[in-house]
Amino acid sequence: MTNTSRTPVPAPPPGAGTDLTGRTALVTGGGSGIGRACALALARSGAAVHVVDRDAETAKAVAEATGGEAHVVDLADPGAIDLLPLGIDVLVNNAGLQHVAPITEFPAERFELIQRVMVTAPFLLMRRTLPHMYAGGWGRVVNVSSVHGLRASAYKSAYVAAKHALEGLSKVAAIEGAPFGVTSNCVNPGYVRTPLVEGQIRDQATAHGISEGDVLADVLLARSPVKRLLEPEEVAAAVLWLCGPHSGYLTGASLPLDGGWTAG
Repeated sequence: MTNTSRTPVPAPPPGAGTDLTGRTALVTGGGSGIGRACALALARSGAAVHVVDRDAETAKAVAEATGGEAHVVDLADPGAIDLLPLGIDVLVNNAGLQHVAPITEFPAERFELIQRVMVTAPFLLMRRTLPHMYAGGWGRVVNVSSVHGLRASAYKSAYVAAKHALEGLSKVAAIEGAPFGVTSNCVNPGYVRTPLVEGQIRDQATAHGISEGDVLADVLLARSPVKRLLEPEEVAAAVLWLCGPHSGYLTGASLPLDGGWTAG
């Protein structure tokens, strides 16, 4: 039976396990979902957080909740990225978007936009922030990839291509950053309980005349042995762990949070 209810994920006390006091973090797509959870987790561990999002209202709300700073930025615009802070110790590349269509019908401009936001923007942000990390002898780049950075699905050519590219970019950053105490890793979630995913579940249930539980079991989670959605806080906990004191030897890795999807 598929579990459609939210799994409680208690917030850790401030500084539990990872103390980022004196560090500065930047989270893209930080206004909601995984990005919001990451911003909150990093702030609870002592980091000063820059919240980057296209949506001004959500970015400002998360910045207020974290005591951080909001930046309303369209990551498809390289000029806007040039206005973001340089002095970043923890970079979380999380922002993304999706479009579903067969390759033969996929709009070329949409494909290109997804690459700009999900590949070019992380590259530009790394290029902008890595010098500060190198100079300080410490830094953490965490790229929120996806199970689709390791596996493909039909009709998601742009997203799968972008996530595979992000995986390669992350590995290059890991190799180049190692001499400077900078790690670069990916986390690879399966389906996460976000407003976008919950909306997709409702829409498919209505369109096909089936329950939301059946949409989860038969469509979204068909390839996942663990039959529930991943919670944003669980992804944030993995991101925070990668910034912690015992993860300095882990770099160039991809951490699957996929309920066993890639085990088969």
